[in-house]
Amino acid sequence: MPTGTDLVLYDPVRVEREERFVRRNFWRKLRANLHRIPFLEELLAAYFCATDSGTPFKVKAILLGALAYFVLPVDALPDWLLVAGFTDDAAVLAAAIQAVRTNLMPDHWLRAQEALRVETAGLDKAGMGDGPQPAG
Repeated sequence: MPTGTDLVLYDPVRVEREERFVRRNFWRKLRANLHRIPFLEELLAAYFCATDSGTPFKVKAILLGALAYFVLPVDALPDWLLVAGFTDDAAVLAAAIQAVRTNLMPDHWLRAQEALRVETAGLDKAGMGDGPQPAG
């Protein structure tokens, strides 16, 4: 019977596969749903932490699992549901971030804020959003 002190092993092959999957699909999924995701900054900070070469393997594994769940085309609540679509993704991501929050560095949050600014500016230029306007 498992206890709270059991050793959890992360399969390096699976983590590598999840990282490739996330890197290949993350930005497309994010851009397609930018206007519908209320947890964008957290999602982006988790992405930058998970893809940072200085992030410990265990932290990468946890974050990549949550990010892969976000990217998956099918999950517990379909993302196309208007109000509840990303609720399950938000819960999975929140749990992952809570588990590894000390590893999300200020640089990850700064990169997330900058990426969010760039992405929302792109939406605005295309006439698809009403977020912050690009500087200049």
